[in-house]
Amino acid sequence: MPPALPVPPSSDTIRRALSEFKVAVTDAQIAQIQQYMSLLLKWNDAMNLTAIRDPLEILYRHFCESMFGATLIPVGFGRLADVGSGGGFPGLPLKIVCPELEVCLIDSNVKKATFLAEVVRELALPEARVLVSRYEELDEEITPLDVVCSRAVGEFAHFLKWAASEKIGARTVMLWIGGRDLDEARTSKDWYWNEPVAIPQSLRRFILVGRRTEEVTR
Repeated sequence: MPPALPVPPSSDTIRRALSEFKVAVTDAQIAQIQQYMSLLLKWNDAMNLTAIRDPLEILYRHFCESMFGATLIPVGFGRLADVGSGGGFPGLPLKIVCPELEVCLIDSNVKKATFLAEVVRELALPEARVLVSRYEELDEEITPLDVVCSRAVGEFAHFLKWAASEKIGARTVMLWIGGRDLDEARTSKDWYWNEPVAIPQSLRRFILVGRRTEEVTR
């Protein structure tokens, strides 16, 4: 028999962990986090959705860090695109904690996109859709956008130019980013950058928020 899958953390553990990130959740949202994590742990055996296997670490690194973004900018009723969504982070946790948020999850990997669609279906998340595509090939399919975010993008200059372009015209960009990449990301003149915010329980990871320069100078 294959080994039993790890069990998601208890409701009390999830609530306590999120409180460290100044995120409050309902019982229903905790149940969604547990259901989502169960699917992640199950699918991760067959495909590389995350290198993290410990449920508590998954809670902190993926769910808490993703939801922390909702404390920094008002995303509750906007339209957000998550580029390179992979296992769904940060887009799906943001959708869970902000149910009115419209979310588009973008990933070029068909298997990962299939997983994302399964999570959206199992959790019955409205106004959440999955697109199998390279982000550079998208425009009116995802616009208008209030926020473009990513934890996985590598070529910052190209990504930030695309997000600020006329065809996308996002108002805000939000990056989950390592400290050594901050200077590279902030070289983009298309965005007016806030001071990076250190992610709780982390020494070297930050959330960097930028507003489109055109919006700031109006």
